[in-house]
Amino acid sequence: MSNSATAAARRTDTIPEWKREEVDELVSFIDQYDSIGIVNVAGIPSRQLQSMRRDLYGSAAIRMSRNTLTTRALEEVADGCEELTTFVAGQVALVGTNDNPFGLYKQLEASKTPAPISAGEVAPNDIVIPEGDTGVDPGPFVGELQQVGASARIMDGSIKVTEESQVLDSGEEVSSELSGVLAELGIEPKEVGLDLRGVFADDVLFEPDELELDIDAYQSDIQSAAAGARNLSVNASYPTAQTTPTLLANAVSDAKALGVSASIEDPAVLPDLIAKADAQVQSIAANIDDEDALPEELQDIETPVQPEASSTTDQDVDQETDAGSDADSDESADGDDEAADTDDDDDDDGAEGLGAMFG
Repeated sequence: MSNSATAAARRTDTIPEWKREEVDELVSFIDQYDSIGIVNVAGIPSRQLQSMRRDLYGSAAIRMSRNTLTTRALEEVADGCEELTTFVAGQVALVGTNDNPFGLYKQLEASKTPAPISAGEVAPNDIVIPEGDTGVDPGPFVGELQQVGASARIMDGSIKVTEESQVLDSGEEVSSELSGVLAELGIEPKEVGLDLRGVFADDVLFEPDELELDIDAYQSDIQSAAAGARNLSVNASYPTAQTTPTLLANAVSDAKALGVSASIEDPAVLPDLIAKADAQVQSIAANIDDEDALPEELQDIETPVQPEASSTTDQDVDQETDAGSDADSDESADGDDEAADTDDDDDDDGAEGLGAMFG
């Protein structure tokens, strides 16, 4: 037997039987939970502690014992639980749960309740007396308010705080006068609950600052990351179950835009081709000052009407409209009808070639 084992055996032999039984019970308590923590129970009234235990029933359990026995049990279990012994000081208890440490921390924080503060205690945060009617009849209480630093006076048959008043800074000691004033006003400036000092789970020791998560911000980060990954997949044309519908929709849109740009007479493209031609006609009509030269339906046109199509198609329509306007202007200036006919023939040949390619 090693020296450490001998020392452990000697130490066990020298403690009373009831202590050995208590350590065994603590070890059994630790072994039955996935997560074991140390909570501070100082300053919690017995009745409120029992209420907290009832609220935690079914999700977490609390086991109180002497600090020396709790330390011995943690060291006996070992496997990393002995790291919790650094938190065993003052009035503490073991807490066990099969929930993850983050869920345990959130549940313990949610179980905290407001409580009055007594004289001699240290303010956990700034203590503020709000503006408004105190509901107290005129009397010496107005002087007590003023003595602790609140702006107060008698108005309309009642004592009123005329403006929000910070009467104590965080970390300062509460006087008996302030404690009495807060109690009279029903102000409970502190929270009473189980403060988690540390928890051991999955071979990792967690401290409170590592367990305090902003759930909304965390969810937002995950959603942003998922959206970024999806955009990357779409831009890289990498098909997944989530991005394939978008990739197919983009492919259809691109094919349709190409069909419109190349004037391919396909049933799926014809409505856009007609809309494109109509837009070009209206664009030309809008630039003709002589209304008598236009059919009645094209008179009084001020701006061309754009066809409803995809964004890519709209851009192509604009480019084609400009090109068509320039071509018409050149034809009017030169009067070269044969050149225009030749261009039309070339366009038809290109359309037939692309049409054959697209089936």
